[in-house]
Amino acid sequence: MAKPVVAIVGRPNVGKSTLFNKLIGQRLSIVDDTPGVTRDRIYGEIEWCGKSAFVVDTGGIEPKSDDVILSQMRRQAQLAIDTASAIILVTDLKSGMVATDMEVAQMLQKSGKPVVLCVNKCDSVGEPPMEFYEFYNLGLGEPVQVSAVHGHGTGDLCDRVFEYLNAEESGDEDDTVINVAVIGKPNAGKSSLINKITNEERVIVSDVAGTTRDTIDTLVENQYGRFNFTDTAGLRRQSRIYDDIEKYSILRAKMAIERSDVCVIMIDATEGVTEQDTKVAGLAHEAGRACILAVNKWDAVEKNDKTMQEFRKKLDADFAFMSYAPQVFISAKTGQRIDKLFENIIKCNENASLRIRTGMLNELLAQATTRVQPPSDKGKRLKIFYMTQASVKPPTFVFFCNDKELFHFSYQRYLENRIREAFGLEGTPVKIIIRERGEK
Repeated sequence: MAKPVVAIVGRPNVGKSTLFNKLIGQRLSIVDDTPGVTRDRIYGEIEWCGKSAFVVDTGGIEPKSDDVILSQMRRQAQLAIDTASAIILVTDLKSGMVATDMEVAQMLQKSGKPVVLCVNKCDSVGEPPMEFYEFYNLGLGEPVQVSAVHGHGTGDLCDRVFEYLNAEESGDEDDTVINVAVIGKPNAGKSSLINKITNEERVIVSDVAGTTRDTIDTLVENQYGRFNFTDTAGLRRQSRIYDDIEKYSILRAKMAIERSDVCVIMIDATEGVTEQDTKVAGLAHEAGRACILAVNKWDAVEKNDKTMQEFRKKLDADFAFMSYAPQVFISAKTGQRIDKLFENIIKCNENASLRIRTGMLNELLAQATTRVQPPSDKGKRLKIFYMTQASVKPPTFVFFCNDKELFHFSYQRYLENRIREAFGLEGTPVKIIIRERGEK
């Protein structure tokens, strides 16, 4: 059975993200005093008294705003409400009950979902102040007083929420899910790709650079398998980052790379390859993640019979440090070659997870050293005794030799290429560790 979903909603700046982080026990959602920091739906997991559920943080709801971003935030919140089993409405004791609270409460009553009213910023313990009782006017039953910053009252809140949730048995974690981080510079089409894959407005899409700020997880199940796509904030040059919110967003994007199995590096075909594209790709390469170069907006490029060939040459030159990465020319808008992208994701993940027997590796090593003799210096020749695979993601190989100083990087590159040829390790970096005999 699927886990139930709990949505946290309310007007801007009442402490929804602080409460969300407190409930899931980690700082996943960005917290800042600026209204409108959270724009998309952010998912996390909460466990309480042996039961578990997904909890969703949403952007602040402004029911009557005409602003483009605010109206899309409202639509995101409505999508969260529609998919939720229960809802937490967060209000602010310090600012008191306002007209927007009443409008949001009416919106929730129309949904027909069970609602728990949470009065946040009750930072002093003991009897609640008189202002607390005005929230009964919202008509949502008895409020729960909570301090999201200090954690007071969150236990009572969880008790109330889980009363509404069915005691569904959560299944074991499925190891077959492939974690895919979609990364790139702003406006490369990362959010559009997620929306196309899911066939819903999963994340806000706008021409305004920096619309996505949090990392957004989306579980996708289709004929190719199960995938967890993570939409990340666009990574800009360090010199162009001015506000703290964007700094947090970039940190989240880097964390998304660390926990991914495969990174899809989005490149804007209409702009061509830029220096920032190679820097973003470098983050994934250094993290040892399997990588795919996805050239987006290919439908918007004027083409002749040599256009793709010339673009591939440019990619080969600029991404020479990750020549293992397959190149896919897609359109997130039309869905062109999305099936090819899925095929590459599966293939790259399989290659990054590949384990090779030590016997097979040493047979290959013997053939390679016979074909090209190991280097020598001042009459002393490099001797490689044997090799073994230490780990996967990325495939890591340890060579044991007589002298590390003699193991020139060009010979390491030669052996890496022989391993790639023999075992088809396309899409994944390969890590080589040199050890002298007897060295731990």
